[in-house]
Amino acid sequence: MPVLGRRIAAVLDELDEDARRRLQQAMQAQVKHLVDDLRKRLAEPESLSLRAELLQEYEKAKKAERLAGAFEVWLEDVLDQAAVAWVLGCVFVRFCEDNELIDGLWIGGDDPAAPAEAGMQRRQAYLIEAEHSLHNDRHWLREAFRYLGRLRPTAQIFDKHNPVWRFDISGAAAEGLSNFFRTGEGRVSLRSKTLDTRFLGDLYQELSTHAKKTYALLQTPVFVEKFILDRTFEPALSEFGLPEMKVIDPTCGSGHFLLGAFDRLVREWRKREPTTDIRAIVDRALGQVTGVDINAFAVAIARFRLLVAAIKLGKWHKLERCPAFPARVATGDSLLEWGRASRAQGDLLAAFEGRPVFAYESEDDELLAEYLEVGQYTVVVGNPPYITVADPARNKLYRSIYPGVCHRQYALTVPFAKRFFDLAKKSDEYGEGAGYVGQITGNAFMKREFGKKLIEDYFAHDVELSEVIDTSGAYIPGHGTPTVILIGRTNARRRLPVVRAVLGVQGEPTTPDNPADGLVWQAIVDQIDAPGSASRWVTVQDLDRSRLLKHPWSLSGGGAAELVQALEGFSAEVLLEFVDPPIGRAIRAGADEVFMRPAGRTLTTRADRRALRPLIVGEAVRDWKAESEDLIWYPYSAELGEKGLEEELWLWRKLLAERRTFVGNMEQAGLKWWEYHQRGLFSRAPIAHSGPTR
Repeated sequence: MPVLGRRIAAVLDELDEDARRRLQQAMQAQVKHLVDDLRKRLAEPESLSLRAELLQEYEKAKKAERLAGAFEVWLEDVLDQAAVAWVLGCVFVRFCEDNELIDGLWIGGDDPAAPAEAGMQRRQAYLIEAEHSLHNDRHWLREAFRYLGRLRPTAQIFDKHNPVWRFDISGAAAEGLSNFFRTGEGRVSLRSKTLDTRFLGDLYQELSTHAKKTYALLQTPVFVEKFILDRTFEPALSEFGLPEMKVIDPTCGSGHFLLGAFDRLVREWRKREPTTDIRAIVDRALGQVTGVDINAFAVAIARFRLLVAAIKLGKWHKLERCPAFPARVATGDSLLEWGRASRAQGDLLAAFEGRPVFAYESEDDELLAEYLEVGQYTVVVGNPPYITVADPARNKLYRSIYPGVCHRQYALTVPFAKRFFDLAKKSDEYGEGAGYVGQITGNAFMKREFGKKLIEDYFAHDVELSEVIDTSGAYIPGHGTPTVILIGRTNARRRLPVVRAVLGVQGEPTTPDNPADGLVWQAIVDQIDAPGSASRWVTVQDLDRSRLLKHPWSLSGGGAAELVQALEGFSAEVLLEFVDPPIGRAIRAGADEVFMRPAGRTLTTRADRRALRPLIVGEAVRDWKAESEDLIWYPYSAELGEKGLEEELWLWRKLLAERRTFVGNMEQAGLKWWEYHQRGLFSRAPIAHSGPTR
């Protein structure tokens, strides 16, 4: 199917699934090719200084306890980020060219306003100049990036933190990248009459298979973002007033929540001050929205999308004539306490180049201290990652910063749940003025043991949850992990005796054409404000708060909770009194995060998926069910083989080899580095580590 004259957004929406996959694969192939190229470049003699610089950065990060993995593992992530930065830089240039937002032309493509022929002619004219006789396409692309970096609106996107300045792709790779966007599969026009940047969210999620796997990249659907802002932004606006509104998404990704909040702020300012210049309103609204993400290219996309939204509303036609927009978006780890002494961070407080906390080259440490100061936001919203942290140093670091909630093999949902509330305004001595918090997050903490501290020690005492919404039965694109929406405030002084709960009854029967029109989701939207209502899909109740003060939670509707209470109330004895657990066949991996994978449809792997086995962790057996929520690589499977082991486990081989047993490391115990600690039938004797049970 021809794609000439179509922007990527239209292609992704209109082409069949195979065509969409081919386009995404073409973009992914560009990233992979550039990673391979950068890896080769780094091995060349002229890159010795850069390699030494990277090794020094790695050693400092390791000393600061921000990582513990091998240098090669960390380097792969750095090179992947650099490759994505080069590809995204070209996308930004092409978007500006095709929509005539800039005066120059560097790449060109299918759009008549920026034809490939004209771009090639300008490139040729540059390369034949005497002072550029030794230059190649890398230098030419950097001319485009440098030009955008000099413009006030885009200066922050192409600032010193952008990896395109640090990492030199080869001339041949740069020529291939240029040709991909100029005459290859990426030549499609990015022109949009409405300056729509939704396609960048799709690129954020799909551009890099490495990043998607490492960071669990997942954009929040617009209908979910709108719902959460309706439950947080609107009541905060009524209580605090428009001038006091400050919104943050600490896991902003490609910026959906930021754009939604920005649009609402602009709309409210225009209603309040109809005669004020729209450009002044845009500037004011941008200053009230903040985003942070650990992924550098997610931040670049979020900044660009906010910039385009500001241009559209302010009716600016050229970036050269635009002001420097105050886009408050920064790259960094939101879970760290930037800019202030913390008893929990320990070695992190050792000064590094005058900074209190070690920062990677890609991180905006000078901004993070301001953006992540606790207790300043009226609204905190987001979609935090649901994964566990495989790197033991990071895992330990987060546990030391959030000791009150991080428990056992915790997922990132736990520290982020607390971090969201930490960033919101605190209530005063009379219980007034608390900020509003809303997040869609994985629901495993409700029933698995790692959520016990979060529920019983934090939610029960320090915050006021006002709404708990079971969304596990709704169809939310990309969210293979069951989710829950939490709405609450940082008010621990004066709490209502009840919590509005949307309890699941039945999941979506089929995949809806439009996820926003799904039967379960629509039932949630229609019934949320009607306590006591019941449908085939959900039940809405105002639960006594005491029901949610103890772990585990059960959000089953249709009378399931009442039935359990009745059974327990009339039972003279329980099974636990007759059975001495653990029973059954089980494994103890000894490095759960390395072997485990999410069970969702978004899992990306080149290894044989038949070697993935359903995993049931003991504490996941709830509500008379034992459903697998995770998968685990079974290294003894013939389908996995040596190739699969290298694909999925090789990067962690040193960590796995050093796992401790009762007689030393794995080799001393007579085990291969890739094996489990134990497998087979557990005895009834106590076990030192209660790992996952299969």
